[in-house]
Amino acid sequence: MIGPTTFVAAAGARFAYRRLGAAGAVPLILLQDLRGDMASWDPAVVDGLAAERPVILFDNRGIGRSSGLTPDNVASMAADAMAFIEALEIARVDVLGFCLGSMVALQMLFDSPARIRRAILVGAGGPGAAGMLRPEVAMVAARARMDADGLLFLLFQPTNASQAAGGRYVERMRRQADGEPAITPHAIEAHLAAIRAWGAANGEAFARLKQIEQPVLIVNGTRDIMVPSFNAFALAQQIPNAQLILYPDAGHGSLFQYPDWFVHDALRFLGRA
Repeated sequence: MIGPTTFVAAAGARFAYRRLGAAGAVPLILLQDLRGDMASWDPAVVDGLAAERPVILFDNRGIGRSSGLTPDNVASMAADAMAFIEALEIARVDVLGFCLGSMVALQMLFDSPARIRRAILVGAGGPGAAGMLRPEVAMVAARARMDADGLLFLLFQPTNASQAAGGRYVERMRRQADGEPAITPHAIEAHLAAIRAWGAANGEAFARLKQIEQPVLIVNGTRDIMVPSFNAFALAQQIPNAQLILYPDAGHGSLFQYPDWFVHDALRFLGRA
């Protein structure tokens, strides 16, 4: 179960966060997705990871119970994430970024490589990633209130098996509902703007991926409608020490469709504590 919320001040904001799992290994920082907050993480994934590693969830600026105004660019989100880590006085971290969080993780690898040991990127695309937020996808992602139908559309494939797995995910999320503040319209628009700007980056930004020295695990489903899956393959080709996993019959929420597989693969990659 996800632990109690505590707060730390950094970079002019008050960041809400939760710690869980046993101490003794490099902490794993979870970086939230589009529209996401701490409560958006599947408990099957979080609890599975925390069974063997220290895990820290946090809400970036302007999200959930964290103060401030949500920035509209990935670079500022990454700077806030690093300020949060520094405020906790953690020398080195592993990072797990999902969707927008994977872009933040990549920016952190660009800006502060010495602080990051290993990175897991799920539903990811590098700078200049193509095909993100097609109109029919952006329309659902921008809804003021996200319902189960929206989640099933955005995160899972329209097949019987994938939708059934999505239904189990939705039920897990309902059971853990804990009254987090609703995301604001500004934050939704800021997240969408950040993703669009990331996708508009030039080839020089994409070339920076070759400079990443850390081991990176890239995970996606075979058909991601939010960040098309070919972007994951392009990332794996460009990052020198990358591994790529594509889960079958899965979309953007592949880690939620196959939580047991994902936890096993993530822990193997990170090295068991």
